[in-house]
Amino acid sequence: MRYLLMIIDPEPTAEVEPAPEPDPDAEPCWLPWHNEMTARGVGLLHGGKVFEPSAATTVRVTDGEVLLSDGPFAETKELMLGFSVIECANLDEAIHAASRHPATQWGGVVEVRPIMAE
Repeated sequence: MRYLLMIIDPEPTAEVEPAPEPDPDAEPCWLPWHNEMTARGVGLLHGGKVFEPSAATTVRVTDGEVLLSDGPFAETKELMLGFSVIECANLDEAIHAASRHPATQWGGVVEVRPIMAE
């Protein structure tokens, strides 16, 4: 079954520090997690970071008219930072993968949602 892991910062700060320049020789922080999940048989199908909520466009259709709004759908104190799509045997395995995700090491939250079969 496929699961969406949403990486969430539960207490984003108003001021965001610029990301440091990446060290091309450094191992990415997610690589050990990726290797562990692969060894456990969890398929890592896709993942990525997302832009901040101010970059969002919300789309609504009312009476056939498309209405666009800048920004997120709702105000929230949490901030979605990125996502991973995994494939594994069951929810227990998905929860284990989420508990080992590197975001949990700095206080991030990983929300697990099953993806409906098409």
